[in-house]
Amino acid sequence: MAYDLEEQEKIDALRDWWKRNRSMVLIGVTVGLLALIGYEGWKYWRHNQALQASAQFEALSQLKASDTQQIRSIAGQLMEKYANTPYAARAALLAAHASYAAGDTKSARAQMEWAKNNGRDASTRSIAQLQLAGLLFEEKKYDEALKVLHEKHDPAFDGLVSDLRGDILAVQGKTAEARKAYTEALTKLDANGRFHQYTAQKLDALGG
Repeated sequence: MAYDLEEQEKIDALRDWWKRNRSMVLIGVTVGLLALIGYEGWKYWRHNQALQASAQFEALSQLKASDTQQIRSIAGQLMEKYANTPYAARAALLAAHASYAAGDTKSARAQMEWAKNNGRDASTRSIAQLQLAGLLFEEKKYDEALKVLHEKHDPAFDGLVSDLRGDILAVQGKTAEARKAYTEALTKLDANGRFHQYTAQKLDALGG
C-alpha cells in the first residue's frame, strides 16, 4: 500500500517517537497492570482474611464461657492475625467475658481495652468502652471509669453511657451531678425499655 508524502511523514514521526519513548510507555503500562493486579490481590486477600476470621469466630462463639483457655487461644489468634476484621474485637470481648467469669479481671481489662481501641465498628468499640468503665467502677476506680466514659462513642449508646456515669457519680456522693446524668439518660433511652425503667427508679431514689 502506497502512502502520500504527508502520510509517510506522519508514520516516520510516529516511528521516531516510539523509538524515543517506548521504554517509558512500556514502564507505564507495566506499572498500571501491576497496580491493577495488586488491587485485585488486595481485595482477594481481604476477602480471604474475612472468611478465615469468620470461621474462627464461629467456632469461638460455640464454646462455653467456662472454656477459658480455648476461648483465649482462639481470640488471641483473631486479635493477632485478623485485627483488620470486625471479628477480632468481638472475639476480644468474648475473651474478656470468659476472663471475668474466671476471676481474671486483669486479663478482662486488657481485652476490653484492646476491643475499645481496635474495634472496626463504632458499636463494638462503644460496647467495650461501657464494659471497661463498668469493670473500673466495680474496682472503685471511679475517676478512671469516668475518663473512659468521656471518650468518643457511638451516639446510639448515649443513654447507657449517661446512666453509668450517674451510677459512678452517685457512689461518689455527687448527687446533683448524678441526677443530671440520669435525667440525660432518660432522654436517650427507649421509653418502653427496661433500662429506662431502671434509670427512672435510680433517679427517684436520689430525690429526682
